[in-house]
Amino acid sequence: MNKILLTVSCVIAVCKLSAQQAVPVNDYRFAESRLIYNTAPLVDNGTFSPEWLEDGRFWYRVLTARGSEFMLVNPVKGTRTVAFDQEKLATSLSKATGANYKPYALPFHFFRFMNDNKSIAFNIGGEGWICDLQSYQSRKTGQQSSEAGNSRSEVISPDSRLAAFIKDNNLWVRELPNGPERALTTDGVKDFGYATDNAGWRASDKPVLRWSHDSRKIATFKQDQRHVSDMYLVTTNIGKPTLKTWKYPLAGDSAIAMIHRVIIDVNQAKVIPLQVPADPHRGTLSDDISSSGTFDDVDWSDDNTELAFVSTSRNHKQEKLRIANATTGTVREVFGENVATQFESGQDAINWRYMKKSNEIIWYSERDDWGHLYLYDAATGSLKNQITKGQWLVTSVEQVDEQSRVIFFNACGLDTRNPYFSHFCRINFDGSGFADLTPEPGNHKLTFSPDGQYFIDSYSQPDIPATTVLRNRLGKLLVSLEKTDITRLKATGWKAPMPFSVKAHDGKTDIYGLLFTPTNLDSKKKYPIIDYIYPGPQGGGVRDWSFLSARLDHQALAELGFVVMVLEGTSNPLRSKSYHDMNYGNMAENTLPDQITGIRQLAAHYAYIDTSRIGIWGHSGGGFATAAAMFRYPDFFKVGIAESGNHENRSYEDDWGERYNGLTSESDYAKQANALYAGNLKGKLLLAHGMMDDNVPPYNTLLVVDALTKANKDYDLIIFPQARHGFAADSPYMMRRRWDYFVRHLQHKEPPKEYQLVSKSDPR
Repeated sequence: MNKILLTVSCVIAVCKLSAQQAVPVNDYRFAESRLIYNTAPLVDNGTFSPEWLEDGRFWYRVLTARGSEFMLVNPVKGTRTVAFDQEKLATSLSKATGANYKPYALPFHFFRFMNDNKSIAFNIGGEGWICDLQSYQSRKTGQQSSEAGNSRSEVISPDSRLAAFIKDNNLWVRELPNGPERALTTDGVKDFGYATDNAGWRASDKPVLRWSHDSRKIATFKQDQRHVSDMYLVTTNIGKPTLKTWKYPLAGDSAIAMIHRVIIDVNQAKVIPLQVPADPHRGTLSDDISSSGTFDDVDWSDDNTELAFVSTSRNHKQEKLRIANATTGTVREVFGENVATQFESGQDAINWRYMKKSNEIIWYSERDDWGHLYLYDAATGSLKNQITKGQWLVTSVEQVDEQSRVIFFNACGLDTRNPYFSHFCRINFDGSGFADLTPEPGNHKLTFSPDGQYFIDSYSQPDIPATTVLRNRLGKLLVSLEKTDITRLKATGWKAPMPFSVKAHDGKTDIYGLLFTPTNLDSKKKYPIIDYIYPGPQGGGVRDWSFLSARLDHQALAELGFVVMVLEGTSNPLRSKSYHDMNYGNMAENTLPDQITGIRQLAAHYAYIDTSRIGIWGHSGGGFATAAAMFRYPDFFKVGIAESGNHENRSYEDDWGERYNGLTSESDYAKQANALYAGNLKGKLLLAHGMMDDNVPPYNTLLVVDALTKANKDYDLIIFPQARHGFAADSPYMMRRRWDYFVRHLQHKEPPKEYQLVSKSDPR
């Protein structure tokens, strides 16, 4: 009898304990309030996109506490005024339509000035309207028509007369707006077609090409994938599945996509092959030849008689700058650059330029350990002088003024507060006259006028909202435009992440990150820490060092009782060449030594961080890093969530691994695969993947699943049958499951059952 009573008492005690450990649904609701769709509507006078007018003015729509407002700016006069009387327009539209429109909730986001700026035209529900700005009489004009040649699968000529497109593996043009179409090439075939954008996971119907300035020639290529291996995905549906097949070369494959460069005379429909061997499908900016949205690494001369281009080797270690005669196709090699690891022509843009008038080339190189500009003689290929220098780097050249011999560019490393803050600068071709044109502390984001004479500068820091001003291209302040107001956001208890810096695993290099803590942080308590990781090496976890009201679900997780860390480890870009190359040839390092030492340093400074309960999660490369963390440091990381990870880079696209790891003959890919270390798992690991992922095929995760199974290890798995790489519509479900997993296994509490995250749009 006593044993029965004792057992019953124990059961009651366990039930009470379980009830006490349940997380209230309101805690999840509060966490959800920190997601972007709930924080952004509480931010006023934030960033905007300008619409430039032909007379040099521009207007923009900005979201404010009372709704949306349209402003008009005149750079020459230095004025900022309302674009029109919104109260009068709301009254006019209400009268004309019978609806009840509010002044700061007008039914359109875009308008056009008409009749010498005396009226505006806009669209309501698919119908065109016009309003006279003197009388404020509004009338319907009819159905708004789409702009001719605005197809996503076409590239419009500079003179707006022709649209180039792909048809049956050949390149065609059609006359705008609705004229006839004709073929420019005829010998294109499947897997050996013209201007095709279908290498690896990048795929579209839009041609990859570069029009000449006079719209008479096109620089493009004929892409040979005839011998490239296929990748396969299988659909999930009722009945027989469909096999998806496409060209997807893997690291180490004998055949990869190759491009045969050509110039096409548009009027004669004549193809002029460039007299060079085919180049690997590689670019100097990233692992694709159209990363910038057009044909990369080609530059037409001003007179359209020559085409400069750069050929990149398969492993990105050899670059050759060449110049082709646009009439004959003959090619001369000007100079080259060889590097021990991988070459980059910039960080945010391709930075080399060909200037035929002065017969010079601006070249980007990291030869002195920093990304800088150099001036070359285009006739002899000899170096004339180094243009920029110092322990900082050029990220993107914005303008080159050949007449004044001045270069305008963005740079990182000049701001003492944070090396990732971008500033806009100028310098003369000979290296003299350097000036920081945006000296205010913070990360400067720029939007240029079409003529390049003005730019909108929005500068901020992760914990300081943006100030937006208009400057001329010499940096002179012309008009103060907006100052972001977060009063309404802060009224909810919101707080910004805390920027920090610690030492890297080498004990001497400064590395930087952001720390997210609960709104009601109790410094006397202990909190588990979650490490969000994206190891690059082409980009890091913070990504944007400007002010943002929410970054993924970092603050949301913090509100559930965690400390969340995002740390940019060594081997990520925007620092020195040696910094970026620290993990070269061993991507499996994944910045993990930096993450570990960073957590330890933060815990030594902030006693509320509990290093006995450490979680980690990431997506794509972050998924690769998360599983590596759980397998290689099983006593440090206790809970991990690996989403869409490229766990085996011999099963991933060739150009990414071969750029940052070297060829398979140069690096031990097998030793870096996560499956090899799966037997080391001690903690809780959740794997997730979309079965229609054409970027990182799902077999990457299934290889890890197989290894864990064979090692008799427990693991958790989420499969999204219809999802591609980013999960898309399944993302809210994955986020909720992520919260649940960390709550259960780091806090040992029970989350509310099947909480549903519901996004909403900004009502403004």
